[in-house]
Amino acid sequence: MDLGYRTATALLSDLEARRVGALELLDHLIARAERHNPAINAIVVRDVERARARAAEADAARRRGESWGRLHGLPMTVKECFDVEGLPTSAGSPSLKANAALRHADAVQRLVDAGAIVFGKTNVPLFAGDLQTYNEVYGITNNPWDTTRGPGGSSGGSAAALAAGLTPLEFGSDIGGSIRNPAHFCGVYGHKPSYGLVSMRGHVPGPPNSLLQVDIAVVGPMARAAEDLDLALSIVAGPNEFDLPAWRVELPPPRHQRLQDYRIAVCADDPFCPVDREIADLIRAAAAALAKAGAKVADAKPDLDFGQCFRSYYQMLAATMSADFPEPVMQSLEIKARVASPESTAYADLFARGASMRHAAYIKASAGRQKQRAAWGNFFRDRDVFLCPVVMTAAFPHDHAPDMLSRTLPVNGEARPYGDALCWAGLIGNVRLPATVVPIGRTKAGLPVGMQIVGPYLEDRSPIDLAKRLADLIGGFTPPPGYAS
Repeated sequence: MDLGYRTATALLSDLEARRVGALELLDHLIARAERHNPAINAIVVRDVERARARAAEADAARRRGESWGRLHGLPMTVKECFDVEGLPTSAGSPSLKANAALRHADAVQRLVDAGAIVFGKTNVPLFAGDLQTYNEVYGITNNPWDTTRGPGGSSGGSAAALAAGLTPLEFGSDIGGSIRNPAHFCGVYGHKPSYGLVSMRGHVPGPPNSLLQVDIAVVGPMARAAEDLDLALSIVAGPNEFDLPAWRVELPPPRHQRLQDYRIAVCADDPFCPVDREIADLIRAAAAALAKAGAKVADAKPDLDFGQCFRSYYQMLAATMSADFPEPVMQSLEIKARVASPESTAYADLFARGASMRHAAYIKASAGRQKQRAAWGNFFRDRDVFLCPVVMTAAFPHDHAPDMLSRTLPVNGEARPYGDALCWAGLIGNVRLPATVVPIGRTKAGLPVGMQIVGPYLEDRSPIDLAKRLADLIGGFTPPPGYAS
């Protein structure tokens, strides 16, 4: 197998045993990027000279018997939204093109402190705000499985780089599926951690140098194997600098040591957001494989109105995203919210109401979210994980129509609103649960399909563990055609 497709865990074993050197591995990945990146435009910021110097230092330290940590000498990339000292963090915005980071983002610092070598940054949509990855600064990123289609967003460059074998480990962020939908579209693994488990300091958006912990948003690992997710999460999980004096993170182990003991709930489709039949069938097939192997599997979901839960999420998302909108934009949203019917569930009206809600209304919405969290907590007393879709469709052709809400996506022969692609991810993200995306097969057209494995709050290792076990049953990541060497 080409070094580009070794898992991070396997490469770390190779590095430790000196079967490969850090500089040798880095140069191999750089050569792969020179060969394959032009077609997909995944890695858009490079830091080759500093990375090569650090890789040489890593090799010298290993020869002296020194260890930098669990990622000693591992080259990797990170999403462009993360600050890497000395490199630009623009979030795809021309207004931030010259914004050079003065320090690493907290998550990046923890990876570097563990010995990682960051040699580049991967592309994002403008302010990480789309299901596709393109911007005026760095251009369009293509899906390695079909370059006429997008890799998802906003961690689209991350997923594309992993699928193309340009990096063994990535770090993304997620407020509306931005780790999960690219993992699904590109056939890789991604983990959306429990909210608050990993510090977001040094991530844009919010504004550069912001200390705010944005509601709903999380940062987490992406990889080509579930064990790599577990490794990276164990390194970056921990309190931010304000909580550091007293808080500690001790993630509990997976709920079970045997697959046969897992109690698995499945919801492959639901009227609140109908899913493409091929995707629903692949989810049911994955669930059947788990059942055949002895797990306790049943169709079940919490006693909640998923449609109402999603609409609540969407309005809270709008409130969160609009915090930095210019005043004229906010005024127009306030007008739209006033004139719209209170019963309207159109995305434009939901967004306007959410963006312009008063603080008191936001507190009420937060109280409603707490009731949803309680329902999920009750649900997980009798179940260990919840299987559900990531997005209702597979990767779709590029569509850069300026009015995002005018775009549509075909599902089972029907044109659906573009915003529906947030439904399954938002349903889980708003209640702050961990979710691991695992590849489960491909459509008849050859496009990858992923599935969310959702776990109880702060029990992130249970969905990651089940993702490992599922890969043993049905296989995991498969390289796209044309990237084997």
